[in-house]
Amino acid sequence: MLTLILLIVAVVGLLAVMRREAGALPALAVLAVTGLISLLLASTLLGVLLLAGALAVAVAGLPALRGKWLTPRLFALFKKVSPKVSDTERTALEAGSVAWDGELFTGRPNWQALLDYADEGLTEEERAFIDNQCSVAAGMCNAWEIAKERADLPQALWDHLKQERYFGMIIPKAYGGLGFSAKAQSLVLQKLSVNETLMVTVGVPNSLGPGELLLKYGTEAQKDHYLPRLADGREIPCFGLTGPRAGSDATSLPDTGVVCRQVIDGKEVLGVRLNFEKRWITLAPIATVVGLAFRLFDPEKLLGDEEDRGITLALIPRDTAGMEIGRRHHPIGSPFLNGPIKGKDVFVPLDTIIGGTEMIGQGWRMLVECLSIGRCITLPSGATGTARYAIGWSGGFARIRRQFNVPVAEMEGIQEPLARMSALGYIAQAAVYQTANTIDRGEKPAVPSAILKSQLTEFQRQILGDAMDIHGGKAVTLGPRNYLGIGYSANPVAITVEGANIMTRNLMIFGQGAIRCHPYVLEELAAKDADDIRAFDKAFFGHAGLIFGNAARAFTQGLGIGKPAVPFDAEAQRYAQEIARLSAGFGLCADAAMASLGSTLKQREMLSARLGDVLSNLYLASMVLKQWHEGDKVEGEAALLHYACQWLLGRAEQALDELFDNLPNRALARVLRLAVMPRGKRFKRPHDDLARTIAQAVSRDTALRRKLLAEAWQAEDGVQENPLAQYNALLATQERAETLYRTVNKAYAKGELPAEALHPEQRVEEAARAGIISDEDATFMREREARVLELLTVDDFEYDAFVTDKSKVLRHQAA
Repeated sequence: MLTLILLIVAVVGLLAVMRREAGALPALAVLAVTGLISLLLASTLLGVLLLAGALAVAVAGLPALRGKWLTPRLFALFKKVSPKVSDTERTALEAGSVAWDGELFTGRPNWQALLDYADEGLTEEERAFIDNQCSVAAGMCNAWEIAKERADLPQALWDHLKQERYFGMIIPKAYGGLGFSAKAQSLVLQKLSVNETLMVTVGVPNSLGPGELLLKYGTEAQKDHYLPRLADGREIPCFGLTGPRAGSDATSLPDTGVVCRQVIDGKEVLGVRLNFEKRWITLAPIATVVGLAFRLFDPEKLLGDEEDRGITLALIPRDTAGMEIGRRHHPIGSPFLNGPIKGKDVFVPLDTIIGGTEMIGQGWRMLVECLSIGRCITLPSGATGTARYAIGWSGGFARIRRQFNVPVAEMEGIQEPLARMSALGYIAQAAVYQTANTIDRGEKPAVPSAILKSQLTEFQRQILGDAMDIHGGKAVTLGPRNYLGIGYSANPVAITVEGANIMTRNLMIFGQGAIRCHPYVLEELAAKDADDIRAFDKAFFGHAGLIFGNAARAFTQGLGIGKPAVPFDAEAQRYAQEIARLSAGFGLCADAAMASLGSTLKQREMLSARLGDVLSNLYLASMVLKQWHEGDKVEGEAALLHYACQWLLGRAEQALDELFDNLPNRALARVLRLAVMPRGKRFKRPHDDLARTIAQAVSRDTALRRKLLAEAWQAEDGVQENPLAQYNALLATQERAETLYRTVNKAYAKGELPAEALHPEQRVEEAARAGIISDEDATFMREREARVLELLTVDDFEYDAFVTDKSKVLRHQAA
């Protein structure tokens, strides 16, 4: 019995030391004391084993001992097996900053560090702009007119965008811009997401483009000349990066610039001769100034001794001789202005290089740093705004659309996608707002930008698909009345641009995060490059302590032991503790994958993607908890919190489960599964009761619906009609209408109304005539049914309306 007690004491003691990452001395003490007691009073075998363990801990854990023989051998081995980090990868790794994403890699996330990113809200100017100017812009949009009749925004809308300086949201007021915060920029784009062409047109110049590059790297002369002109729309910018052979692998640019001299107006000018071909460049057809990425060479060594000067960025006026610009691509589903740019022997002086000659060769770093913020804002905000509108439209439609004498919102087949849409929208709102808030607090989130871009645009794909299913024939029949179909067809654009989701998920999230966010890996690589054995010793054995700590934390918390204290209320507390548990499991699995697969992990993209999925879902769930913690809660919101967190954490567990199924080292996989999920998976699909509660709330005039739609355009004050406002108006009187529907339908079922009264309008008239409802109620229902029918109606056209070449029309007999 004493032997068993001593064994349990040793295991519990070691787990406690490991959980706290207390170091070698406490572990040595636990093993030595229990070993000596066992040797003297209990089992000689157990005593020997424990003392041998103590010796191993002393040799590996005490710096004075390990430094003599163990560390040098480990350092030599590490140099051989560690992956080589290219200059391109190093630039990407060093770009941006690490914040909460780094905490999730530790396995012991400090929640207070997240909550310390206080939200100071919007300024009065920002709030007024979103409420007023953005409503005006949204009210000028009709998807059919923009996509099919104009293939462009209306001129009045272009004038409004320029006059109100939408293109200068990120440009400081000193240069004539709006100087908005990241949160305000995000909310502007969410409101403008009523139309995807409008959102892209405003979003791209405020994301990756000349404005941000000039702000960060431009010379004073470049800033003074261009920034005021970009802010007020005198200059329309575009940025040429991708081309026929350089898309996701943007560092393999085949576009070149050669340093040379050329005589201009009788004077010899030092400059660059450019040859390039770019595709898929947003705003290129109308751009007045082109940002261009190219590989610069100096064969005559006019600038120095180096011939290959690296990726460089320049700003080129549209009318520069030799540049071909103005043609358009036809993006799927949306006519946003996008096209190719070509140039042959285009000569530009050196002062067109962004940042001047000092920034030659720094183009890749410049782009990566700008992308890390832009990817957090533009497309994630567009996806979040799209979710707001889709939820509002779908909830309203599901309530007014009646089948089998009931609103389809009462049918569980509709409630399931409606609840899912609402939960994904809720997650997106929290993630994009809280991440923008960290930007406003000085962070440059590189890894979260990849998470938000890929995850939220995938949410958008799911949400739009669900919305199409709920709307049915209303959404698949295009025309001026269809507010959903064109946006649905344009969704692949968001999936593809600014880093295709396949690449982002498989290569970037974990591939970048594993080194950039890990507490020790970057230090280990830096020590290797510097040949600094002391720095390596500190980083490597700190890393070892982290591995043991995560193993202990994941295992004990998986058993329900030692749940961490978290600063959240009773509704959110469990989820924060589960995030901490899965964070420890994720950290352990990440280290195990890197150690067992080494440099080949780069090629094992499906494994890397699953690790990225774990990180992504933990990050998104954390943002939901922070939003819940800080926000004003409304009735019914707890159901959304539970649905969202259970769904996200279930996905994280599923990703870990699939990782264990596919790790090549099967013994390691079994050990990891036991350590990380000793009781199996904790989270299942959210319960049907949650789905019913959420669907009922978002399809009625409730506080929860109003909160989800808060930043959407909901007023009936635009040039174009606003279907969301029309749905809201109908939902505001829904209870009265439902009472009357029941009264009239009950009378019809009893035979109190004529059998031929099949339409709702007919039944209302007959019920009023029979005195079953009052004249006032009949008037209310007549007006309501007219509005309902208008929202349910779809468009039709002349037989040959869609034929662009009328000579090819087939005149069938029926036609």
